[in-house]
Amino acid sequence: MDELYLRKAQIQDVRQIHALLMDCAKKEFLLPRSFSQLYSHLRDFYVLAERSGRGVHGCCALTIAWEDLAEIRSLAVDEPLRKKGWGGKLVEACLSEAVTLGLYRVFTLTYQKGFFEHLGFVEVEKEKLPQKVWADCINCPKFPECDEIAMLMEM
Repeated sequence: MDELYLRKAQIQDVRQIHALLMDCAKKEFLLPRSFSQLYSHLRDFYVLAERSGRGVHGCCALTIAWEDLAEIRSLAVDEPLRKKGWGGKLVEACLSEAVTLGLYRVFTLTYQKGFFEHLGFVEVEKEKLPQKVWADCINCPKFPECDEIAMLMEM
């Protein structure tokens, strides 16, 4: 494997991002995303890529939810690279972009509570998040019995 670095996603990354997300979705780490969703939200994504351009080994997206709120979503890292700090770096890239955009409240819906607590997120009641946040939930196979944990960071 070549040297790894973080960068904004590019159109040629979509198939590898999709494969990463589907692998994690099978393990119930996160919810699946369709090719259509990935193409329409590609600008939201950062990727962990090989400098040679051969591979994408991680991804994370920052999605604007409302005028003062963004969401960290679709965080995935290849199995051999987990627990090496890459997930945290992907989230930090998204948080940095949030600040650049003037968004100082960022939430996530997750099954990985400890990971996000380590980064400074705190658990909140889902009801504290605006209704707009739940637009994607209608398409979720677990709707309306959501078992994800809502977490929020206020910067």
